[in-house]
Amino acid sequence: MTAAEISRIAGVTRATVSNWRRRHDDFPAPSAGTEASPLYDLPAVQAWLRGRGHTSAASPTEELRTALRLLGPGSGVAARLFPLVAAASRRTPEELAELAAVPDDQLIARAEKTAGELPAAVPEAEPVRYGPDDAGAVRALLGCVREAGAQAAVDVLAERELDEGAASGVYQTPEGLALLMARLLPAGTSRVLDPACGSGTLLAAAARQGAQELFGQDSLPVQGRRTAVRLLLAAPKAETAIRVGDSLRADAFPDLTVDAVLCNPPFADRDWGHDELAYDPRWAYGLPPRFESELAWVQHALAHLEPGGHAVMLLPPALAFRASGRRVRAELIRSGALRAVVSLPARAAYPLHIGLQIWVFQRPEPGGTDRTTVLFVDGEGEQRGGATGTPSATDTATAGAGARGGSRPRRSGSSSSAASSASSASAASFDWAGLTERVLGQWAAFTTAPDTYADEPGVARAVPLVDLLDDVVDVTPARHVRATAADIDPAVLARRVHDLHEQLAEQVAALAAASASGGWQPSGASAREWRTATVSDLARGGALTVLRAATPGTRGSKGGAAPTVDRPVITAQDISAANPPSSGPVDIHADATQPVAAGDVLVRAVAGGGDAAAMTRVADDQDAGALLGPHIHLLRPDPARLDPWFLAGFLGAEDNIASASTGSTLVHVTPGRLRVPLLPLEEQRRYGEAFRGVYELRAAVRRTADLAADTAATLATGLTAGVLLPPDTPDSQSA
Repeated sequence: MTAAEISRIAGVTRATVSNWRRRHDDFPAPSAGTEASPLYDLPAVQAWLRGRGHTSAASPTEELRTALRLLGPGSGVAARLFPLVAAASRRTPEELAELAAVPDDQLIARAEKTAGELPAAVPEAEPVRYGPDDAGAVRALLGCVREAGAQAAVDVLAERELDEGAASGVYQTPEGLALLMARLLPAGTSRVLDPACGSGTLLAAAARQGAQELFGQDSLPVQGRRTAVRLLLAAPKAETAIRVGDSLRADAFPDLTVDAVLCNPPFADRDWGHDELAYDPRWAYGLPPRFESELAWVQHALAHLEPGGHAVMLLPPALAFRASGRRVRAELIRSGALRAVVSLPARAAYPLHIGLQIWVFQRPEPGGTDRTTVLFVDGEGEQRGGATGTPSATDTATAGAGARGGSRPRRSGSSSSAASSASSASAASFDWAGLTERVLGQWAAFTTAPDTYADEPGVARAVPLVDLLDDVVDVTPARHVRATAADIDPAVLARRVHDLHEQLAEQVAALAAASASGGWQPSGASAREWRTATVSDLARGGALTVLRAATPGTRGSKGGAAPTVDRPVITAQDISAANPPSSGPVDIHADATQPVAAGDVLVRAVAGGGDAAAMTRVADDQDAGALLGPHIHLLRPDPARLDPWFLAGFLGAEDNIASASTGSTLVHVTPGRLRVPLLPLEEQRRYGEAFRGVYELRAAVRRTADLAADTAATLATGLTAGVLLPPDTPDSQSA
């Protein structure tokens, strides 16, 4: 292991590790590497740290990552550990602790026996054999299952295999999105297939909705193993069949028909088998163009459905309008197979720069009812609303501003470490509960009575098939749901503009007050210098308690799938936007084990490179009792020794975050490495009041910007739609 890895597991800086090397003769000597970049033996370093009273500051998942890295590429141990995770999940924490404590030779023998209980359930799992060198990884795995949950261990193993296989472009379907897609299926859906199952998120969501028979296939063996273990954990009573292989070229379930298909297929795949599959019977709606692999996946899904069965698929927005796919789109519409298209906000899922779409299909039934309309829902309006996330006049006035764009090549709905954390962190910032309610409400109304469905301009509209079958066959939701002049009441919009102007004037005044000079003085001829301590040091000294050190890419709660919670939840987005806790039924794996208390310091665990939003926040009375969403560290300072706002201000400093983080595009913050000046409590409070003012200024700026954008968009729409007149001016009156 490197010096940087030693600093992470010890919770100190690299400079401290360098000092240990110079000052302590018994510090382990390098066992490999070079003089400039020495490598150390992990067990020797751990023994040295224990001898000096240093407990590991690394999370259980980081301990497992380190153990796997030490075995080097090509060891294959990650693949062999999947069955052990499934078996270990059935043991109690006490049993796992007892197993991890035995000598290496006994550990290996007992681990092989334990893992051998379930290999048949995991695709391409050979009889498990572990060697003496695997003992450290086995022990770290057991600790990870015991402390962070079996699913966290599965994700680390998959991350390791994906990194070694250079499987770039493999991203996970956010769990909020997976649940939304699963809830679009009819009640009572029992048999579900995902032909590009990735990490199994969609199948697990289907199981949560009551599906009892789950079928999945993925081209990557690691993803097949990952899905199989996930379903063993999330749906132990369901019948599962997971296979490895290319679903389009080598369908593992050629004769299978199911009630439903859920799928987040690969995008922009030019090597999907166009030439060799040209005469495939699945292409009932037309041969998919060479560069439209998504239309091949759509027809593959429809071919596996029972008549009347549904398919819900996550697809790129360009599929809705590209000229090359026009004929197939037209046939899907003409036959009644396409039932709905829902646009999602950008950053809801990878690729983050575009808003993806959910397409809902239903296989036509012989002699069934003719379908005459397609439902379009603009889910982007949820994010275009005001700062509170509620729909505003802009939702109905500017719904036509949909994003169009291509999608870079990507594999299936799963993740490598950075991409998984980025996707999860981004998705957790959305009000998935609000978006789900918005979409499901429209879908339920449409499916219950499609002939009498009432459009909601700017949000949803049922469009007759004949209106879609024009020269372009464009099924972009924003094109069809946008409000027209006939949908807008001039008097209502004028009142809305008046209200917005009043709110904006009040907010500008609040911003001016927050930004007023408060007698700031220079510290002297040079910057102040002070002694500092790490969060780990302060925790050891009792000045604060780290109640949760969130691990990016894993859920806050331990174990399997977390239920939806109906109480306030603080998300990372709430911290950065200075919003109150998210409310309503929220499915973001909130951590119910440690409610927030007033005075707690919350630190975002993940931040995008260059993100200028707030990284920290002090919980107030409004936050008290809320649950923690993912990707948030929770620190509770002793108020007799640390001022919370002083602590939050210094913890969130840009230099501090940078020095305590790993990654570049995506930054993972290790809380134990953050540093805080050692100052008297009275001086801390002076700094704390200043930091509170900085936080309030940032919040005022954000609210003012949101109101200004909403006002400008509403005015522009009113003028261009002909429902507002320009105000009188002296020049216009003289004319």
